[in-house]
Amino acid sequence: MIDATMGEGGFSYAMLSRYPDLSVVGVDADPAIQAVAREHLAEFGSRVEFVTGWAQDFFGAYPAALRRPHTVLADLGISLYHYQKSGRGFGFSANEPLDMRLDTASGFSAAQLLMRMSEKDIADILYKNAGERYSRRIARAIVQERQQGAAAAFSTAAALSALIQRAVPAAYRHGPIHPATRTFMALRIEVNRELARLPELLEGALDVLSPGGRLGVISFHSAEDRIVKDFFREKGKDCTCPPQAPVCVCGGRRKVNVLTRKGITASEAEVKRNPPSRSARLRVAEKTEECNAQ
Repeated sequence: MIDATMGEGGFSYAMLSRYPDLSVVGVDADPAIQAVAREHLAEFGSRVEFVTGWAQDFFGAYPAALRRPHTVLADLGISLYHYQKSGRGFGFSANEPLDMRLDTASGFSAAQLLMRMSEKDIADILYKNAGERYSRRIARAIVQERQQGAAAAFSTAAALSALIQRAVPAAYRHGPIHPATRTFMALRIEVNRELARLPELLEGALDVLSPGGRLGVISFHSAEDRIVKDFFREKGKDCTCPPQAPVCVCGGRRKVNVLTRKGITASEAEVKRNPPSRSARLRVAEKTEECNAQ
């Protein structure tokens, strides 16, 4: 199995414990959380290999000596480790630097993005990535703070959270979720290019998967889930000719059988036990036997 987003290794631990003949390759872009996974999975010894990097890069340069997996799992959520122990400002109540990068050796931090993006770009990101209804109001407040030279408003997660609370209506401040939730989600997605990386990850995972093998993806918000659903639907078509074509000329053959038409969500019992699972949705597709190695 390839655990394409290993995190702390929770899924790998469960699978390795249940299937004694299973071996796992765990991929993660964050070396700090990978160190946690190494400790967590130490009891399984050589049954686990670790790769540091982005999953789509790993799939794109898949080692010839490595067997093709029968299972690929991609959990697209952010680990509790990042919220509670990373010190990178993933949680909106933390007095931590506003960074949010999984790979701190590359890219721009969330604070750097907010200092350089236009008001329109900020608003578009908040709405596109997380459906923030007050995206324009929050973007305006961010730019006003920036114009006043108040860079400290973006220096920590707690400072940005306080700015957002001041910018939104009172009713929104006291709603069912914290008013900064969607903004922080949208910034994290943008900082790590999560939506941009996902299609390449899915294509790469399907390419390396053994015929008859299964690809499972757990998403946590609608934008991610839409990408996964559309990918599975497209790969599950026998014909890709345009609807107006009188006869099929593509000679296509489906690459996957979709096993979860509507996706699987957590039960009430699981949500009570594990509240973050309330927004999770699992989709699974099986690679067809006819879809041989690309």
